[in-house]
Amino acid sequence: MRYAMAVDTKKCVGCSDCVVACQTENDVPIGYCRDWVVESTVGTYPQLETEIRSERCNHCDNSPCVRCCPTGASHYSDGGIVLVTKNKCIGCSACIQSCPYDARFTHPDGYVDKCTFCLHRVKKGMEPACVAVCPTKCMYFGDLDDPNSPVSKILKTRKYKVLAPEAGTKPNVYFLI
Repeated sequence: MRYAMAVDTKKCVGCSDCVVACQTENDVPIGYCRDWVVESTVGTYPQLETEIRSERCNHCDNSPCVRCCPTGASHYSDGGIVLVTKNKCIGCSACIQSCPYDARFTHPDGYVDKCTFCLHRVKKGMEPACVAVCPTKCMYFGDLDDPNSPVSKILKTRKYKVLAPEAGTKPNVYFLI
């Protein structure tokens, strides 16, 4: 089992419902986010292209945050989801510095926090909160090893990219282009 997410950059409108759902579902403190929306414009005028992406931890197969954690607080869980065990985290921020996606933050209580793909929901057969609330249905989640999962199906039919492929992290968040 390998969990992954795909975000359709052609359908995302940048509404931030995913961000609010995550904050609510995971009791994220005000002023902090486990996911966020990015608007990126590339090209040279007048040939510009704008892309809107809902970004988060990429739950990489080769996570530098897991490798550099001195206490083992950052670790792989079910389906390759990268998690942080709060009571093992010493707040050293080594994982924050090693993440090429800027996907972690120090929680006001002193431990490092990040997206969990809402593993507590997934274990109950539910979608992550961000996916469940998306009004444009631009987010797909599931098991890459299951050819019938929503994420497997969409990745077979669409072109996609990952962020910072040069980092060699083997991310499991894909952006449909």
